[in-house]
Amino acid sequence: MVDATADSGAARPLRLGMVGGGRGAFIGGVHRLCARLDGQYELVAGALSSDPRRARESGADLRLAPERVYASFAEMAAAEAKRPDGIEAVSIVTPNDSHHAIARAFLEHGIDVICDKPMTTTVEDALDLVQAVRRTRLIFGVTHNYTGYPMVRQAREMVAAGELGTIRVVQAEYVQDWLTTKLEDTGQKQAAWRVDPARAGAGGSLGDIGTHAYNLAGFITGLETRELAADLSRFVPGRRLDDNVHILLRFENGARGMLWSSQVAPGNENGLRLRVYGEKAGLEWQQEHPNQLRFAPVGQPPRVLSRGGPNLGTAAALATRIPAGHPEGYLEGFANLYRDLAEQIRARRAKRAPDPRSLLVPTVEDGARGVKFIAAAVESSAQNGAWVDARVRL
Repeated sequence: MVDATADSGAARPLRLGMVGGGRGAFIGGVHRLCARLDGQYELVAGALSSDPRRARESGADLRLAPERVYASFAEMAAAEAKRPDGIEAVSIVTPNDSHHAIARAFLEHGIDVICDKPMTTTVEDALDLVQAVRRTRLIFGVTHNYTGYPMVRQAREMVAAGELGTIRVVQAEYVQDWLTTKLEDTGQKQAAWRVDPARAGAGGSLGDIGTHAYNLAGFITGLETRELAADLSRFVPGRRLDDNVHILLRFENGARGMLWSSQVAPGNENGLRLRVYGEKAGLEWQQEHPNQLRFAPVGQPPRVLSRGGPNLGTAAALATRIPAGHPEGYLEGFANLYRDLAEQIRARRAKRAPDPRSLLVPTVEDGARGVKFIAAAVESSAQNGAWVDARVRL
């Protein structure tokens, strides 16, 4: 029998389960690939679809043992918790509306959780997960994968070191064009659930990609948002959730910010971009050119810092996997989060402190802040852009 409290996992992959991510799902395949990249996990069980037949077929595709392909997450959580070789972590890659119930079930069975964003569809459910994680002392990571990019971590380290001075202005945007037409009416699976309030929650582009921009702004700057004023739009006739969002932000330290999220901006593929300006310097990073970070000190020529190049900090170096000049980004960012979470999980099971360098993964508290951001923006827009408190009491 495996000793669940020993750190014997250091010699073998952690046993991973997955909920969602079956045939026809995009993000499940990404999570599986990235979890395997460092040899830290082995997928051994899954509840891969709410449709029993698709679940079985998806399990067969992934060569899972038939008895570990489950018809429901509840059945999976209960059965795996009883096995001496049961899963040690679960990856949740379902549409947003089911995250809370799934995460709660696995937490109650003593299983660490890796959850896609947004964490839940309501603030109440988010706070419930915060309390459950604090009570069980389990590991809970939210896969805002852009926090795993080397130059994002470099930017965070530079801000924390005071290289920008006091932050004054933050500009974040995440813009795409794939929902410029009413794609959801064509049967396209990924579009259909993202514009369905019953499955996506109250935010459309706001919840799908706006939360990434918001999380990135907080991750790099370390600033908490005090209040926001939002304008949510639905430009495609008949669409039930927003497809374009403009938001003004006021931060606790007095800084000001703007956030633009859109999925109806022709010519934009995956345009996540962040600009941060302090009293001493400015920074700019773009996801479509992830290996460069533009740094502009006051009174000096701007310079471009490159991933894998000289004079970078420890955080960027640890997140860098291949030599400078080679494309690196989306998959490796996810893999960095999975690698960091593996260290946290191993440390918890061995009852030791985790390597502090592994603690950059967004937490359950960060997930709650993202859900509050969505709720506050929806509330503000309903009040014609009134300023609304964006803080969440944790």
